[in-house]
Amino acid sequence: MLIVVHIKEFWDQLSPDTQQWLVDNPGTMIVPRTVTAIINAETGEGDTMDAHGGTVLTDEDRHFIQEQARGRGVAAEGEPKFFDSVGPAD
Repeated sequence: MLIVVHIKEFWDQLSPDTQQWLVDNPGTMIVPRTVTAIINAETGEGDTMDAHGGTVLTDEDRHFIQEQARGRGVAAEGEPKFFDSVGPAD
C-alpha cells in the first residue's frame, strides 16, 4: 500500500525547522522516517508512514516544496537533485 502525505495542506502547521529541511531537500521523493515522525507530531497525523516509517510525497507536494525553495532563494533553477536511499529488503 502506498502511503502519501500532503505537505501543501499541512505547511503552516510545520515548524520552521521542518519547513527548512524540506526546502533544503526539494527533490526528495520519500521523506525519511525521522522527519516523518516530526511531521506527524507537528500535524497530528499518524497514518502517513509506510512499512519503513517513511512517507512518499505526491508530485504536487514536490512541486510545492520546490516553489517554496525557489521563493527562499535556496534552489537552483532546473531539475532538483535526488538524495533518496533504498532501505533493506523485507
